[in-house]
Amino acid sequence: MSDSVLMPISKTDWAKVAALSDAEIDTSDVSLLDDAFFARATVRMPNRPLAEVTLHIDPLILRWFQNQSTQYERLINAALRIYVDAHTSYDLSRDKSV
Repeated sequence: MSDSVLMPISKTDWAKVAALSDAEIDTSDVSLLDDAFFARATVRMPNRPLAEVTLHIDPLILRWFQNQSTQYERLINAALRIYVDAHTSYDLSRDKSV
């Protein structure tokens, strides 16, 4: 897989966005996440087998995940998958190499 597959497709001027103060960001069209939203929310857990790796991770981050569930490794994997899905055009579900 080439690195270009994992590059986000965006025409946003991220430097300009990063320079905005909180007061300059218009959030008027953003819905509030109320109790009804969270009542419908579900945890998305991948069903694929996991690859075994050695990973250096911030101990506080690891402890947070461990405090969430005994299946903390799957939670970390789910968080990483959500991050990749949100930041790339790469479709993980179509990758048959794993």
